[in-house]
Amino acid sequence: MFTCQRRVFLAIAFSLVLLVGPAAVSAAPTPPGSLPPSAAPAARAHVPVCLPGGPGSARCHSHVIVDDNGRPVVNAVPVGGYGPAYFQAAYLPNGTTTGGIVAVVDAYDNPTVASDLSTYSEKFFLLAPSTCSTPLRSAPAGCFLKVNQSGDSGNYPSPNSGWGLEIALDVETVHALCPTCKIVLVEANSNSFSDLIAAVDEAVLLGATVVSNSYGAREFSGETTYDSHFNKTGVAFTFSSGDSGYGTEYPAASGYVTAVGGTSLQMSSGANGVIRYSGETAWSGAGSGCSSQESKPSWQHDSGCARRTIADVSADADPNTGAAVYDSSYNGSGGWFQVGGTSLASPIIASVYAQGAVTLNVDPANSLPYFHYPGNFHDVVGGSNGGCSKRIQYLCTAVRGYDGPTGLGTPYGPGGF
Repeated sequence: MFTCQRRVFLAIAFSLVLLVGPAAVSAAPTPPGSLPPSAAPAARAHVPVCLPGGPGSARCHSHVIVDDNGRPVVNAVPVGGYGPAYFQAAYLPNGTTTGGIVAVVDAYDNPTVASDLSTYSEKFFLLAPSTCSTPLRSAPAGCFLKVNQSGDSGNYPSPNSGWGLEIALDVETVHALCPTCKIVLVEANSNSFSDLIAAVDEAVLLGATVVSNSYGAREFSGETTYDSHFNKTGVAFTFSSGDSGYGTEYPAASGYVTAVGGTSLQMSSGANGVIRYSGETAWSGAGSGCSSQESKPSWQHDSGCARRTIADVSADADPNTGAAVYDSSYNGSGGWFQVGGTSLASPIIASVYAQGAVTLNVDPANSLPYFHYPGNFHDVVGGSNGGCSKRIQYLCTAVRGYDGPTGLGTPYGPGGF
């Protein structure tokens, strides 16, 4: 069942000086395709924020930048990590549009998530979310609601610092890319698979059109019995592909979800404040490969894997090119952190899905990118997440066209979703 190993990765990709000021705007859209990344200083160390999951449980896929003593770097102001303007310039170059209802599913409680989201919004000149009314379909745009896995606003699970930072990353990322999206955070009682699945079910009952999930564990016999929870017409499920490099995880391996791989995102900002997309390569920690359990969906046509191939699409995941995240409750000494992992990539893709939600009646939603490829994606070329045989080199190395670590590529607007 669900077993994970705690690993510390030194990212081997490159980084650039990360600017998080709110005043920048996107340049003219960059044509899809991988561009040469900027030269950059050496990568910094990062560690997983969540402890390994035991049997029947999952671990979140966030990694936080740490100092020379292995302690998370926390600041009173954001001094590292991308802010909303950078992610919007990279993945929504023509601007954001009206979004739908995005559910974020995580384990345990972040007691300060609502106030922290307001602080994040103020720092980056986003409208602070109001509290969502129910039913969510009639709630105002850009609102936020936190519930437990039974759908109640109260009686929340016990707090957990690691999962709390994951929660802050997920919620703030969705708001950064889709300020008009209605966000509902569903907190599972624990990181057990049974509780997380119950929270997913509740997210669907609440009316979410997209459900973002940033956790998983190694594949296991019998996993397909849970796939029905993700087989819902009109709902897109995004799952992070992993943070331990080449290898497959569940639920990302399910044929009913969008498996989200990871990249190292390079952006540039000129003297005039204009932000430009400079290119991406595969992140070394992103999960990928050929499922040992799941059948191949009809819309996947790669020749090196007879079963389900992971990933489908990707977005920024390298902690060295990660997000600026505010969490005031982390280990009693909160503030601004720099966080990455495919935990970042999943809510990015969920936010883009939400802005293409007019097409979500296509069943299943995770097939959409394959029918809108290649014109709506940045093709990511270069970088690897581990070793695999020459015959299936594309499963662990970013090549032109489809590959394992980055899938079809990264979003070039919502048209692919």
